[in-house]
Amino acid sequence: MVIEIKVPALGESITEVTLSSWLITEGEYVEMDQSICELESDKATMEMPAEKAGTVTFVAEEGSDLEIGDLLCKIDTSAAPPAGGKEEKTEDAPAAKEKVEAAAPVSNKTVEHASPAASKILRENNLSVKDANGTGKDGRITKEDAVKAAASAKSKGSAPAKTATTESSVAPAGGRTHRVEKMSRLRRTIASHLVNAKNNTAMLTTFNEVDLTEVKAVRAKYKESFREKYGVGLGFMSFFMKSCALALMEMPQVNGQIDGDNMILHDYVDMSVAVSTPRGLVTPVLRNVETLSLQAIEAGVKELAIKGRDGKLKLEDMDGGTFTVSNGGVFGSLQSTPIINAPQSAILGMHKIQDRPMAINGEVKIRPMMYLALSYDHRIIDGKEAVTFLVKVKEYLEDPIRLMLNI
Repeated sequence: MVIEIKVPALGESITEVTLSSWLITEGEYVEMDQSICELESDKATMEMPAEKAGTVTFVAEEGSDLEIGDLLCKIDTSAAPPAGGKEEKTEDAPAAKEKVEAAAPVSNKTVEHASPAASKILRENNLSVKDANGTGKDGRITKEDAVKAAASAKSKGSAPAKTATTESSVAPAGGRTHRVEKMSRLRRTIASHLVNAKNNTAMLTTFNEVDLTEVKAVRAKYKESFREKYGVGLGFMSFFMKSCALALMEMPQVNGQIDGDNMILHDYVDMSVAVSTPRGLVTPVLRNVETLSLQAIEAGVKELAIKGRDGKLKLEDMDGGTFTVSNGGVFGSLQSTPIINAPQSAILGMHKIQDRPMAINGEVKIRPMMYLALSYDHRIIDGKEAVTFLVKVKEYLEDPIRLMLNI
């Protein structure tokens, strides 16, 4: 019996996905619930399990865009599982093994031990399976293994050099190669989302700066005991997110959004946190930040960052959000004008902490300073509200005792 595996419904707002990679080889026997491919939507990446055991025949190609209900592959459930592993079969037939290896030693191994995506990457970089370390099931070379092998080869300068046929055809110094890569669905969605936010909002940015002397003193004094008790580090993010949450409760329009001719003003703060992942920038949400302690915020952000790095963010991790915090300072940014994460109406940009001379009570002192940027939609937020919000955040951070006491 042959069954069809189709793209499942993944949520009301998701109508298309991209088949980012097959996790098996065509014709491979799979067990029920074994992951067979990765599907990438505009919000998350998920693995597709086999509904039945059997041998798989591909229908859709890697990188193809598919609609909900489109056919991915077929599984022949009448196929019997292999009696033994491929290596065992090879050892039982040494003469056949020698014959095959003599015919095509590299290509045969590639077909058997590398996923289709991995084989493609290896071919494009003039590498064989011997150049990659397989970490998949039974030593299978995955797409990630092939990417690492290609990167290692480039760093070692092991790519084969091109030989000029004549002196007049010698290539100029320096590399002149280029490659064309299809944008992932996530990257395309991010691009469309940001352009729409830029074009459909009255966006502008206001700046302030904050002296982080007191926050740094609190962290230096309590970070070890904080980690011992709660199992997470005491970073800057929790201070900023808590400060923003308390300021947003006082400035509801900064925490709101436009819905046609109406304004939606939230009495809670679901804060989106910009997280950089291998697939692009995502903004998972930490719920009810106004009620969370510093340790709960740190633990929540850490969990979201790990899930983003490992590609395990789910749709419910991404939905909602009333305000966004983005920390470009971790990459060295000194100033920026972040783009609103629509349909939200404001985003706070954090930046690099830099020691600068400041006038303090008539004296010049070196202080750890950070520029803050608030981009906001002027249709719902007036300049006075935006500036007042930043001032309140600044006051909480420069006197963290107020932050602890919520005053």
